[in-house]
Amino acid sequence: MSYTRQTILEMAGYTPGEQPRDRLLVKLNTNENPYPPSPAVTEALASLTTAGLRLYPDPLARALRQEAARQWNLSEDAVICGNGSDDLLTIGVRTFVDQGGTIACPDPTYSLYPVLARIQGARTIHIPLDETFNPPPDCARQAAGSSLLFLARPNAPTGNAFDLSTMHQLCRDYQGIVWIDEAYADFAADNCLDFVHKYPNVVVSRTVSKSYSLAGIRLGLACAQPPLIEQMLKVKDSYNVNALTQTLGLAALKDQSHMQTNVKRIQATRRWAADELTALGFQVLPSEANFLFARPPIPADEYAKALRAHHILIRYFPGERTGDYARVTIGTDADMQKLLQATRTILADQ
Repeated sequence: MSYTRQTILEMAGYTPGEQPRDRLLVKLNTNENPYPPSPAVTEALASLTTAGLRLYPDPLARALRQEAARQWNLSEDAVICGNGSDDLLTIGVRTFVDQGGTIACPDPTYSLYPVLARIQGARTIHIPLDETFNPPPDCARQAAGSSLLFLARPNAPTGNAFDLSTMHQLCRDYQGIVWIDEAYADFAADNCLDFVHKYPNVVVSRTVSKSYSLAGIRLGLACAQPPLIEQMLKVKDSYNVNALTQTLGLAALKDQSHMQTNVKRIQATRRWAADELTALGFQVLPSEANFLFARPPIPADEYAKALRAHHILIRYFPGERTGDYARVTIGTDADMQKLLQATRTILADQ
């Protein structure tokens, strides 16, 4: 006898990137930032006392919302916070998709989207990206019948940012909620934050995990016109952002200069690493994120396995569209030098 819903029994859960206990490994598999967070975060952490931990945190994370609203030229009631952006994606599905409903998303993209749909008892329309990993011209038509369209921009795992004119057209043509997942937007040349002013059906989400070097505190933020945020607030957990995260996240958001400095370092390393891999025979896709999606000159799964033998972790995604590629997080210059040296050794042994 099973006490579990049949949907859960039948589904496969989301598989996060490996978090090894061996910290001697060069970890280029989960798109974490290789540089420390703002010194303001360290100061905020040092100022915390345990006395306040007996109290619940602000359920609305108002200070965080106010700071994000100030930076994004929005009102506080146009912002919501979550326990990482994945929490916000869950809130979005629970708010905008009925049991038995439908979401839509590109293929390939962030593999959590269909998992969230299954948990909700909903189905997923997978819209194949073209040969350059961009949406087809009839993307909105293919998504017809769904109530929520997820668009990661820059996309994961491919790293490209869909053209802004394409994004505008999709927001105009699609009849449901367009959720623009901008987890990597700080590394890109542009973003879609201003879409919130123009479209009543758009939600844009961000995270501090990547550009702010704070994957460990779990903080996401999303913005939309206030009527949408009002409904999402009904769905979130009562205290979904803990007090420590609120304090440290606020300190990070206020130090934009530190974040931008780290972003520029990563962008420079991204350009250099892409050139080096290309010279070694890789097909490296243009990236607007903090990682590269590249086709090695040997089978990608073998390449990932060989790198692990050199104590370097990258991410391999089996599948018809992704199986020929490997995803490499941009680390420090020293990390990437180790990757390149190991790659030269691996290719020389073929």
